[in-house]
Amino acid sequence: MKFTSAGRWLAIAGTAVIVLSACSSSSPTQAPASVAAPSVAAPSVAAPSVAAPSTAAGNVTVGYLPKDIVNQYFAAAKTGVDKAAAELGGTVTQVGPAKGDDPAGQVSYINTATQQQVGALLVSANDKAAICDALKEAMTAGVKVVTFDSDTTADCRNLFINQATAEGIAKIQVDIIASEIGDAGEIAILSASANATNQNAWIELMQKELTANHPNIKLVDTVYGNDDDQTSFDKTQGLLSAHPKLKGIISPTTVGISAAARFLSKSSSKGKVMLTGLGTPNQMRAFVKDGTVTEFALWNPEELGSLAAYAAAALVKGEITGKEGDKFKAGDKEYTVGADATVLLGEPYKFNKDNIDNFKF
Repeated sequence: MKFTSAGRWLAIAGTAVIVLSACSSSSPTQAPASVAAPSVAAPSVAAPSVAAPSTAAGNVTVGYLPKDIVNQYFAAAKTGVDKAAAELGGTVTQVGPAKGDDPAGQVSYINTATQQQVGALLVSANDKAAICDALKEAMTAGVKVVTFDSDTTADCRNLFINQATAEGIAKIQVDIIASEIGDAGEIAILSASANATNQNAWIELMQKELTANHPNIKLVDTVYGNDDDQTSFDKTQGLLSAHPKLKGIISPTTVGISAAARFLSKSSSKGKVMLTGLGTPNQMRAFVKDGTVTEFALWNPEELGSLAAYAAAALVKGEITGKEGDKFKAGDKEYTVGADATVLLGEPYKFNKDNIDNFKF
């Protein structure tokens, strides 16, 4: 059965539509692991004309709504969404707020998508609870909701595409910083927004890991850069001023770690205050090569976006419902829905001077 575009989703500041087409004659291939993240252009504010959406079972439009549209992490994820949609015979654009601490902005896009009767939404949540009512209204209206990267509560979506286990993400960052500072001394955390679902879960688990296995490491502060480069840069400077004995910083956000690295690279603390967290190779390559950062971690955001798109297509086509044990194909891999309607991409990966040039995202 061929799936084609049935209508346009009119958004307030720009429109994101993924038109998915399933081809029974060929199977899709896996998105490559290493692709350069594209630059992010500001969305057009011109509103397209709206055609009445079709309710035919074969027609589907899917909106891609990241935390924000300027973060290169989400640009890399969008590359994966683009590739998956192309394999399915469709096209992709993007919509979202300009800043990663704007759940109200996400709500406005969700409401518009619901009014325009899109088939599914791919959402990285800026707040675990604040966008829930809007998502529930979308599901009541028949929209399939897939969260990725940052989840809501389980009753607010059909599926969550988890980049890695929260425990694994927390532990790998603690293990790296512990190794770099000799498993003793003061550290701080530079996070995204105070309401970010994923970062808050990781921080809680990092605190437990430190207490259980690293009693000589003291977490002295947690600050929030709101996934803004300059704010994160300033917060890094503030940490060093407030804690002169600081030996390490963990930043579980791609914006934060690159901003912190930029500050440290030009400061007298370079090589003295260790930095790790979650970053992309393209952002961090120069800082690894100049010695500012020894090692950091992440998964492949392109593969995360690709998996989210395939999952959305499987929901809309009725191949899965989100029930535990459901199976679906994403490229040449099969994935199984786990507890709480969660699909796991894999485990995080360490990047350092020995391997960073093998990755281009």
